[in-house]
Amino acid sequence: METQNLDIQNSQAVQIPLNTDNKTSKSVTRAEIQAWIVTYIADLLQIDADEIDVTIPFDRYGLDSSAAVGMTGDLETWLRYELDATLLYDYPTIEILSQYLSETINTQK
Repeated sequence: METQNLDIQNSQAVQIPLNTDNKTSKSVTRAEIQAWIVTYIADLLQIDADEIDVTIPFDRYGLDSSAAVGMTGDLETWLRYELDATLLYDYPTIEILSQYLSETINTQK
């Protein structure tokens, strides 16, 4: 699978899997989206993915607006689906965001 290197705090590179389908977006499950977000945040915060609780609001992990916009952009690239920059504020937990995205993307096929 192709990956994208992201420069995150202290010039560390984080590899995030890219959606390389030729489609605008792909069918993706809630679990796949949730796993992507958990991995992203764990890499960003340099913690184990097991330490991420999907029911805790993003702001409790210390994500500022810059990190939220960056994650939304990277998620948009992976999904190949245009996302609103305020998405993390409208859907404030990994669990809620994953559910919303899977329903939205999969019903627009």
